[in-house]
Order: sequence, then C-alpha cells, then structure tokens
Amino acid sequence: MKRIMKLASAACVFWPAVVFMIAAVGPAKARAQQASSYSPVVVTEPFSETMARMKADKPKVMKRQMDLLQERYDLSDRPVKGATMSRGKAVQEGVRVKLKSGLTWQKLAGMTPEEIRKEGVFPSGFMPLPHPNHKEGGMVFPQFVIDEINKQESRDLTRFDLDFDLADHFLPEFPAGIYLTTRLDLGDVSKGKVVTIDNYYELFNGILNPKQIEGLRLLVTPFPQQQFNQTEDRRSARPSRGVTCFDCHSNGHSASPTHLVGDIRPQEFRHRLDTPTLRGVNIQRLFGSQRALKTVEDFTEFEQRAAYFDGDPVIATKKGVNVLERASQVHFMAEFMSLLDFPPAPKLNILGKLDESKASKAELRGQEVFFGKGACGSCHTPPYYTDNLMHNLKAERFYEPVMIHGRYAASDGPIKNFPLRGIKDSPPYLHDGRLLTLADTVEFFNLILGTKLSEQEKEDLVAFMLAL
Repeated sequence: MKRIMKLASAACVFWPAVVFMIAAVGPAKARAQQASSYSPVVVTEPFSETMARMKADKPKVMKRQMDLLQERYDLSDRPVKGATMSRGKAVQEGVRVKLKSGLTWQKLAGMTPEEIRKEGVFPSGFMPLPHPNHKEGGMVFPQFVIDEINKQESRDLTRFDLDFDLADHFLPEFPAGIYLTTRLDLGDVSKGKVVTIDNYYELFNGILNPKQIEGLRLLVTPFPQQQFNQTEDRRSARPSRGVTCFDCHSNGHSASPTHLVGDIRPQEFRHRLDTPTLRGVNIQRLFGSQRALKTVEDFTEFEQRAAYFDGDPVIATKKGVNVLERASQVHFMAEFMSLLDFPPAPKLNILGKLDESKASKAELRGQEVFFGKGACGSCHTPPYYTDNLMHNLKAERFYEPVMIHGRYAASDGPIKNFPLRGIKDSPPYLHDGRLLTLADTVEFFNLILGTKLSEQEKEDLVAFMLAL
C-alpha cells in the first residue's frame, strides 16, 4: 500500500511536465512549418544543379513579369516635347497606368475610397510593384549597366536566373551627370563617363581632396553581396568579386536597378526598391525608404553590413561582409556623397521657386497648383522640395489585400519623403518604381489626396515639376 502511495505521489510530481511536453508537440510542429526569418547557411543542392534549374525557369519567370507590366501600363516610347534630362535623354510623357474598362480618370477621382475598393477599380498600376521574381529577390541590374561594368572591369553583373524588367526609356540617363556642391563652376564633372575603379582617380584628382578621393575609391570598389559573391549561394555563373555602391547609384545618381528592402519579413511583405539618387544627400535628414536612418554615415555602414545581405549577418559572414571602419572609411565615403549636388535648375530663384521672368505660363500655373489646390507643397517644401519626414499614404484604403506574383499587397506603411529637385532625372517614381512618368504620379496623388484636379491643372503641374 505504501509503495502504491509513493508511485501515485511521484506521478503527481512528474505529470505536469509530461502534460507540458505533450502539449508542446503541437506548437513545435507549427513553428517548424512557418517561414523563418533566417536564410539557410548550408546549401545542400550542388551549385550546377541550382543554376541549371533556375536557368530553365527563367523564361517562365520573366514572361510572367512582363505580362504583368503589359497588363498594367502603356509601355510605348513617347518622349515629352521640349524637355530632357540633364544630359539630354528624353523624358517620357503621359499617363501610362491603364484603367479598368469604361472608367476615366475624372470618373475615378469622383469616387470615394470605399467605392473604389468595393468595385475593385483601383488601377493595377497604382498597386505595389513586385520584384521580377519576388520570392527570390536580390539585386537586378539593367543591361546597359551590366555591359558598361563588364567593358571597364570585366566584372559581370548578369544573373543567370532573371533579368531587369523595365524598358530603358523609363529609366534615368546613363551615364548621369555629376554636380559638386564645392565646384559649381565646373558643371557636370563626369565628362560623359561612368565612374569606376578604372577612372575615378583620373577624373577627380585635382578636384577633390585626398580624403574625398579615398571615399570615392571605396564607393567604386566591389565587395561581396548576397547574389554576387564567391560562394555556391550566388546568382552569377562565376564566383564574383561583388558589387560597388556606384553599380546601383551610378555616378552618384541612379540607374534604377532594383532590390528588395532588407528590413521587413516575411518575404511576401518586403517592398521592391527603386534605387534612389544620392544627389542632395547633404540636405537630407532621413536615409533609406523606410528605415529612417539618421545620417548618411549610418546609411553607408548599414548598406555594407546588412542591406547587401538582406539584413542577415550570418549570411554576411559566410559570403565575406566588408566591415568598414566607422571613424575613417565610413566618414570618407559619406563626405564624398555629401558633395553630390542636384542638377542645375536655371528657372528657379534662390528660394527654390520659379523666377517669373524665366518661367512659362504653364509652369507658373503649375507652381500655383503645387502650393495650392494640389497640396503637394504640404510635404514637398522648397527649396529642395522635401520636409525630411516619413509619410503614410494609406493607399490600402482603395483596395482589398491581394497577392501579386509573390508580393502581398496589403499596405506600404510610412515612406520617406524624397526631394523633388531634379525629379525629371529620376524615373520611375514612388519608392518601388510603380509609377513610370510624372503624369502617373500626378494621377496617383490626385486620387490619394482627393484633390480633384482638372486636366489643365494636371498638365501644368507636370510642367512645373519638369522645371525643378
């Protein structure tokens, strides 16, 4: 009897632990099935098999993306008459976002967000734009960038699994002009060349001080990156020395290569990123589309340590992260970037508004709309046309959440307010490049802000922004 009592007593002591272990089996299985925030470090598939598999899938992947673009946009090459980017490339005109059958922009602007959402008529071109292969992600470069870097450095930025998706005529000019805050008298100092490790010294010796030249050297030096590195976990056919800051921010501007933001998980919530210009970083107080980094030094260090590797420090260590020394290297790079000026805008006065003696009537009318009925000036304040804040447009008011080729379109959240100075040089627009022209941006914000602009007011607003 005493023995039975002891056994019963022992069971009472250990039973809660047994119950806990049994109960934990269910959640453990659930956790195992969830997507992880961490990338796999040990790759089990041979590289040759990975490349062969992804090469075979590439035509299907790219067709799906190009079909999406054709469905959303008018992709024809139609330049604006009488307006070019700073070095002469044509600017694209007109609204390219397609409407649902039977709709007009005026009719759509007259509907409430609730009506638009209920009827499912929010233009697909206003929806978040997915990466060419959103489930895979990573840096993808336009072909003209790939060709030039290969020509100068024999460094190949080609991915075997996918190509860049947007047509060249919707992208910034290449090479872009370079304007320095310290030497305004020189104008464009690029001499029509793409700055690389091959020519940076020749171009800038005698213009920059030695510290700034060293900062530029680091900006054109290749370092390993998630898709371009020496390991089997890469998306280039051969082991790669990596990418440079100026591969994306070509000539301190942008050639609009794309990527996915590194600070959001899971993968389907990550935003496509349209590479922004580095022009005018000296007047900015926030860096990164959503990260709200406070200094260009923070941004520079973050890019090398984390953004290059999807925010995964374990993967970064495996692939050869370049840990910059903050007090010297980061500062040198930041100092050079802070010299990059906006392109000239000869019609603007020292306060950043139009000089009435130089501006056209359409531009002056557009300025009035910008600061009045259009409400653009509420956030984009002169002289640089930014308020250095984050803003949440809450575009999700207009549509039901939906999965678009691996991108879950639910909400964008707060986005950095980018400067509008030199905006004609920086297509496509919005943080993910979903708006191909300035006319598209006017229609987008006319709907989002409910400003109900007339057709003439929209045209004048575009004319004004082309003068910035």
